[in-house]
Amino acid sequence: MANPVTYRPKTGEIPVDPGVYRFRDEHGRVIYVGKAKNLRSRLNSYFASPQGLLAKTRRMVFTAASVEWTVVGSELEALQLEYTWIKEFNPQFNVMFRDDKSYPYLAVTMGEKYPRVQVMRGDKKKDTRYFGPFYPAKAIRETVDTMLRVFPVRTCSTGVFKRAERSGRPCLLGYIDKCSAPCVGRISPEDHKALAGEFCDFMSGEAKKFIAGLERKMAEAVAELDYESAARLRDDIAALRRVFERNTVVLSEDTDADIFALKEDDLEAAAQVFHVRGGRIRGQRGWVVEKVEDMDTADLVEHLLQQVYGEGNSSNEQIPREVLVPVLPSNEDQMLEWLRGLRGSRVEVRVPQRGDKATLMGTVEQNAADALRLHKSRRAGDITTRSAALQELQEALDLPQPLMRIECFDISHVQGTNVVASMVVVEDGLPRKSEYRKFSITGDAARDDTASMYDVIHRRFRNYLAGKDGKPRDAAAPDPEVEPDVDPLDDAASVVDHPDVDEQDIEGQGAPLRDTTTAITRNRFAYPPNLVVVDGGPPQVAAAARALQDLGIDDVFVVGLAKRLEEVWVPDSEFPVILPRASEGLFLLQRIRDEAHRFAITFHRQKRGKSMTASALDEVAGLGPAKRKALLKHFGSVKKIRAASVDELVGVPGVGPALARTIRASLTPDDAVAPAVNMTTGEIIED
Repeated sequence: MANPVTYRPKTGEIPVDPGVYRFRDEHGRVIYVGKAKNLRSRLNSYFASPQGLLAKTRRMVFTAASVEWTVVGSELEALQLEYTWIKEFNPQFNVMFRDDKSYPYLAVTMGEKYPRVQVMRGDKKKDTRYFGPFYPAKAIRETVDTMLRVFPVRTCSTGVFKRAERSGRPCLLGYIDKCSAPCVGRISPEDHKALAGEFCDFMSGEAKKFIAGLERKMAEAVAELDYESAARLRDDIAALRRVFERNTVVLSEDTDADIFALKEDDLEAAAQVFHVRGGRIRGQRGWVVEKVEDMDTADLVEHLLQQVYGEGNSSNEQIPREVLVPVLPSNEDQMLEWLRGLRGSRVEVRVPQRGDKATLMGTVEQNAADALRLHKSRRAGDITTRSAALQELQEALDLPQPLMRIECFDISHVQGTNVVASMVVVEDGLPRKSEYRKFSITGDAARDDTASMYDVIHRRFRNYLAGKDGKPRDAAAPDPEVEPDVDPLDDAASVVDHPDVDEQDIEGQGAPLRDTTTAITRNRFAYPPNLVVVDGGPPQVAAAARALQDLGIDDVFVVGLAKRLEEVWVPDSEFPVILPRASEGLFLLQRIRDEAHRFAITFHRQKRGKSMTASALDEVAGLGPAKRKALLKHFGSVKKIRAASVDELVGVPGVGPALARTIRASLTPDDAVAPAVNMTTGEIIED
């Protein structure tokens, strides 16, 4: 990698005007394109303190070998030139939204002499109009079949077209009037292209215009007593209405808008857009982008609008009057001017706050969230991807053994209260939920995150050593604060075999526990991981490593994943391990960390909820849930129960004299016995 000092331009050489800059690597390839209102201020920010930059930006600066810039007249020109260069050079460090290619689109090849209607997947082609995507694929084929009745545009391949042209005989569709047969000269190239244009206009939302025109022609045919033509027109109108009515009206019928939504995490973002024309959803598109740049949601919206409306936009009608976004783009004024220039008329970009448009925005956002979740699940479920991720992690961390088992730990609390920890387990890249564990942390161990991390790691591997030495369960110093996370569908034996599970731990799991002191079976904690991942930076990593060292364990490796910059920290290292942003190993670590965080948060909320609903009646010996419920139902509150006399307590069904005296003694201290009060009259009653 090059040192930024070697190619840093002198400050006085950099202009203070708006412009666009390009970073190039040692081979002259453009690796990043950016724009700036003030080139000097922006470029100096890269070189002033490279070590203080975010990880992804620092990597870009050290990968580059030179920087150059171009001054432009305005911020709008900078926006246009930046997009042009991004499309031309495809820089590796710029955000590039990958189009969703999993759904079929209806395409019309307007750039050909005889435009063709076809179903297409994959990359978009120039001079081709796209509609959709459609799901399932059967829906788009039914739409095309119906539309060809009214707009008989060519649908055959180039080979079929040339063969018919040579033979002078059209294909079957030409004989049944579902193709205008330009191959044999039944229609001129100009008229056929105009017919394809009408097809596109109908699919773009101008259905009412065509239906109204056919209705006028049908009325004229009826007036002339040409009932055969009127019947054909009637059937054509019915066919167009079937296509037109497939989409439900979601907004007012005069609404033309594109509605964008984003769902993002630290590494990736998913974008979705609904194209609404005439109040109906006419199409949907989706993208997934890897966040190789340091940018917020406003910057992502800017790049998204650039890509959607800038890619081969030969038709001004592609841009609607209204563009709805979750957050206004970072350079709103320049973006509006650019869009208005492309459309040739007014365009509004705004954030919907209420009403039907805000509701529809929520639907689009849900689609984006589903798309991101599906994208990540596909990556996680692919065995090739998992293997590559595990191997990449092993090589990056220089570990001697394959990562067959990884355990991740996370601490959760609210201002030091109800401190808990979680342990999640991943084997062969897949989660093992039956071996998840939850830890309650109290005392000195709960004073800060590092102490909590030391405590959790020490307790987990203390059990590992106990199982390794073959000690019986009663000699393994079981930790009553460790709770297993067990799915009711999991094997019941896996619960019973755990050395730290008592009868209360497995209540409701359908696994009866007979004798925990003599059942010496497989210890779940006896199987050590190859790698321990902690959520945090150097302090948490040092605490975990110290816990292992104090136990004499030297064959388990520890790393930490810092959430802010996604840096991987190892013990006794001054600098972190930086994994590439598109690294499968980094994706795997992030999924494990997020799962541990989710699991810890869930347990913390459960514990916090229990502490908030705790009652003084819980401490009364011999008072079960049914009798507590009966007391509260009878008196209404614990305060009234505390004020009740023994005779009044006995009046509750199920409460005898002995239990009443126990309740009375438990709720009223000996040195401050509260008098009993008649709740009807307010009279103090002596015992």
